[in-house]
Amino acid sequence: MISKPLIICSTVLIAFLLAGCNDRDEAVELPGPIAMTEEAVGHYCNMNILEHRGPKAQIHLANIDHPIWFSQVRDAIAYTRLPEETHEPVAIYVNDMGTATDWDFPGDDSWIDIKTAYFVINSGKTGGMGAPEAIPFGDLNKAEKFAEVHGGNVVQLDGISDDYVLGPVELKPLEHQNDGAS
Repeated sequence: MISKPLIICSTVLIAFLLAGCNDRDEAVELPGPIAMTEEAVGHYCNMNILEHRGPKAQIHLANIDHPIWFSQVRDAIAYTRLPEETHEPVAIYVNDMGTATDWDFPGDDSWIDIKTAYFVINSGKTGGMGAPEAIPFGDLNKAEKFAEVHGGNVVQLDGISDDYVLGPVELKPLEHQNDGAS
């Protein structure tokens, strides 16, 4: 004969396990990109994002209500590869420079998921902090056309080396680069 406490414990354990299985089947709703405002401050530079030229990035972290901002896409990629950055990114958005009408201020209508982007690296263009940039595009043809005009090569996120985003760089003076994103 099975004891009553054993039956109760077994029933509770089975219910707990089934509840855990159901939670895994539910789709997790990812946060969407949000608009840049005066409160959007660069994670590393602590400067207003709106004051920097070129493509930007926003990373949404697990259990944190507001994204962290980056003045350069390159810095957002570096964030994901640094062992000391322990918060889990749940969504990362970058400006699609193929749809941006202005290099300096790509705006809020051009956010795309970083996982779907094509990046031009090693081009003659620098980012908002004067460092080499990983310039994101949502369309491969637009990325290739940009690389033909400005140099560089087209890769996806996993093709960007740690050295490119974490290695030392020689900063170039910021110059006006408003010659369009294409």
